[in-house]
Amino acid sequence: MRQQVRFCTSADGTKIAYAISGEGPPLVMSTTWVTHLEHSVDSLTWKPWLESLNREYTLIRYDIRGCGLSDRDAGDLSFQRWVEDLEAVIDAAGMDRFGLLGVCSGGTTALAYAAAHPERVSELVLYGAFVRGRFKRGTEQLEKGKVLLDMMRLGWAQDNHPFLQAWASAFQPGGTTEHFRSWCTLQRASTQAATATGLMRTTANLDLCTVASRVRSPTLVVHVERDAVTPAAEGRLLASLIADARFVQLDSDNHILLGDEPAWPRFLSEMRAFLRPGGERAQPLPFPGKLPTNLTQRERATLELIARGLSNERIADELSLSEKTVRNYVSRILDKLGVATRPEAIVLARESGYGRALSPAGRDIGP
Repeated sequence: MRQQVRFCTSADGTKIAYAISGEGPPLVMSTTWVTHLEHSVDSLTWKPWLESLNREYTLIRYDIRGCGLSDRDAGDLSFQRWVEDLEAVIDAAGMDRFGLLGVCSGGTTALAYAAAHPERVSELVLYGAFVRGRFKRGTEQLEKGKVLLDMMRLGWAQDNHPFLQAWASAFQPGGTTEHFRSWCTLQRASTQAATATGLMRTTANLDLCTVASRVRSPTLVVHVERDAVTPAAEGRLLASLIADARFVQLDSDNHILLGDEPAWPRFLSEMRAFLRPGGERAQPLPFPGKLPTNLTQRERATLELIARGLSNERIADELSLSEKTVRNYVSRILDKLGVATRPEAIVLARESGYGRALSPAGRDIGP
């Protein structure tokens, strides 16, 4: 998977890494509490997610503070800083209105952002998310949470430690031994034990019930039925607090869905149907440089539709071409623009005014 990694600065000066990949309407993804933009690409847990989302969307995701390629020495791990980090990424990527996907604990950050910026979030999808952290769900969950934090502090990223087994079996009980090892590899690459426990402690103490009631964006809440990490009851509570939210419960034991289980294609189908295929979508910031002058009229018409976020299939329909011909045009356009990926081409084209016309392609550009 090809991606373009960039950096922005959060409100307190912390450097946050974010990546742009895929093609189609932009979708911002706020993911779990430890991340690594580069290593997650090869993770057995996240690879199916990234491959599927990149086929349909221009995906913008980021490493939270203290993790991955973002600043590792960020001292303030408070929830308010998490929200500021997401705001910084969205602003740096030039977002206007866009779809927002919050996964697991990343759903809390997405929830808070959507509540604060209703004019920018066109649709909100919350998967495996919650409004009450583990420490806010009663005495039993509080005690279990304390044990988990101790195990995390002592056994972080150790292949044979009981913590890894407990962690992996809770998150993906349907996974293989290779999945468990992949979890450990990603943990080791993402951050240190002290940062991981600090982030988890912040998550465990959250109570966003009031925040959820302020969300006005159309919202889809998706939860697995037998989730051992975040009980399905927490997903139902979340959906009940957001006005007109749609709730979908999936038949699975895996907190993070596996790419080969029946619930996975249903999740993708539900999300695809919920996110509007058209409408105002955000574009990334301009990419340095100018368009070359040797683009043909047909290539300019194709580039116009690329800049609007259309897939090759849609472009073929608009220009009455075969998909193979469109693929050839796209390849030549990337070569002439001097970029390696479609997202880079979109950014460069929009800097030069492409993707803004309202009339059908070819009418104002020429065949």
